[in-house]
Amino acid sequence: MNKIEYSGEFFSGTRAELVAAVKQSLSEHRFQHVLRVEQAAIKLAKLNDVSTEKASIAALTHDYSKERSDSEFKETIKKYSMDPDLLNWGNFIWHGVVGAQIVSHELGITDPEILNAISRHTVGVPKMTKLDQLIYVADFVEDGRDFPDAQIARSLAYADLQAAVIFETKHTLQYLMSSNKTIYPAAIQTYNAWVAGH
Repeated sequence: MNKIEYSGEFFSGTRAELVAAVKQSLSEHRFQHVLRVEQAAIKLAKLNDVSTEKASIAALTHDYSKERSDSEFKETIKKYSMDPDLLNWGNFIWHGVVGAQIVSHELGITDPEILNAISRHTVGVPKMTKLDQLIYVADFVEDGRDFPDAQIARSLAYADLQAAVIFETKHTLQYLMSSNKTIYPAAIQTYNAWVAGH
């Protein structure tokens, strides 16, 4: 599969050691998703001149804390004096924003670009780095995804990363609105910057 050699600059161990740590933290179903996201992220990194090592690490850890309890997320928000408004949200927001803090603390990953990509992978931000964009998109288009338009999203992702970000942002907001779900303010800012602004 992926023959990515880690330099030791962003994670102190090997890829195999990181995979083992992630596997311990997740159900088998979620772990398989993470491996597929890594494959998509590495492919996108090569197409967009982004470090494949950073893409691999961010992809493997993007859902690292996804299956933690609500109480653990709330404790982390308080312990690290994060924005108290986060307490009003749930796992969909927490596993990215708060998850980056957990990844940093438990896995010793401190590279700001990798942590930002983890933090931003669910709702994005108005200004995203290429790494942010490709983790956001890889999570959406990995080969296990089979929602309507998944194939369109996949084709876009490997042809034009920015167009894929726009497509995903629009798709996610439409889904949230059609389901009458509360929309996290950052998701609206991402929409305004990427969709309304293009």
